[in-house]
Amino acid sequence: MAEAVEPVPETAGKDDISMGKVMAVCISEKKGTQKKNIHEAHLIEDFGIEKDAHAGKWHRQVSLLSYEKIEAFRAKGASVEDGAFGENLIVSGIDFKSLPIGTRFRCNDVVLELTQIGKECHSGCAIYKAMGDCIMPREGVFTRVICGGTIHEGDELEILEQG
Repeated sequence: MAEAVEPVPETAGKDDISMGKVMAVCISEKKGTQKKNIHEAHLIEDFGIEKDAHAGKWHRQVSLLSYEKIEAFRAKGASVEDGAFGENLIVSGIDFKSLPIGTRFRCNDVVLELTQIGKECHSGCAIYKAMGDCIMPREGVFTRVICGGTIHEGDELEILEQG
């Protein structure tokens, strides 16, 4: 059964960023291959994104990365496509790594819960080899799917509550 989740109170400070926009929805059908933007996806409760190789009953079902962090990386000369860092959702307007574990997000009927910030980079990933840096280990976050549904490019993602 889906859990009831309350939105962030309207009394939150004006400097609080509680809303973002989904810029890309990415999956890879096989592990070890780069994710590709499929523009919309169905998320399955306590599993992840349908047809994504990294979905499953674990704490890293859906990965998110800030659009602004990707753009800053591109500004350094990196030519990276959506999904190149292994991210499922690219979202503009939210600095994910600044949020505590347990933070919940809503996009349409989908509710995600933040379970991990950053991760160890695969040794010698293609981006690191080309640029000498990779942002996913420090900027990417991982969530589990609390309530399933469909997410499309252009949808709004809101912070419901912070952990």
